[in-house]
Amino acid sequence: MKKIYFNKVMPNGKQGFTLIELLVVVAIIGILASVVLASLNTARTKGADAAVKANLSGIRAQSEIVYDDGSGSYLAVCENATVVKAGAAAALAGGGTFVCNDAAGAWAASTALKTASKFWCVDSLGTSKETPAALGSATVCS
Repeated sequence: MKKIYFNKVMPNGKQGFTLIELLVVVAIIGILASVVLASLNTARTKGADAAVKANLSGIRAQSEIVYDDGSGSYLAVCENATVVKAGAAAALAGGGTFVCNDAAGAWAASTALKTASKFWCVDSLGTSKETPAALGSATVCS
């Protein structure tokens, strides 16, 4: 069987690569690139979920500031500018809608995670967890 070379003899006297050898190398590079791209997509999703969790965690600290500002109530938590800003950032990272409910004695906030059909919820009881559904009108994470 006769080999086909791109350059039968190179200037330095060595032989070149065959077409089959070059195609095999290109195929291997293509397979490796697809594996890397799949891993990159997973990392992006995890990063977006971490951003949602971090933004909602900041709401907990701000809600205690609202409570301690003399009112002794959580009633204005969801109207607080810092809470609204953190909630908007969380909703943007997760690709969903920010929900915040407050009452005199409790509050809860939730938004969608980038991971499909999962939500992150934080509340005045210190709960911070993943939930299968949106918060609704509750003031505690269920």
